[in-house]
Amino acid sequence: MALKEDVINAIADILDVEAAELTDNAKLYDSVGVDSTEMVELCVALGKRFAVKIENSEITKFSTPLEITQLIEKKK
Repeated sequence: MALKEDVINAIADILDVEAAELTDNAKLYDSVGVDSTEMVELCVALGKRFAVKIENSEITKFSTPLEITQLIEKKK
């Protein structure tokens, strides 16, 4: 499975939403209504799942799944 699919599935699991709601370029705030507390949880969980260090400031509620995937690729 490609990294992008892994990231989208991980985001869906962490935020308890359907993966289909997470299109590449849809901002998390707009597509699933994520709030700042959920974003902190998402940063921690993605960091653990992909074994990278993700700062809370690197991913915001206005980030897209594609941007998050690119960030994780860069850190691996």
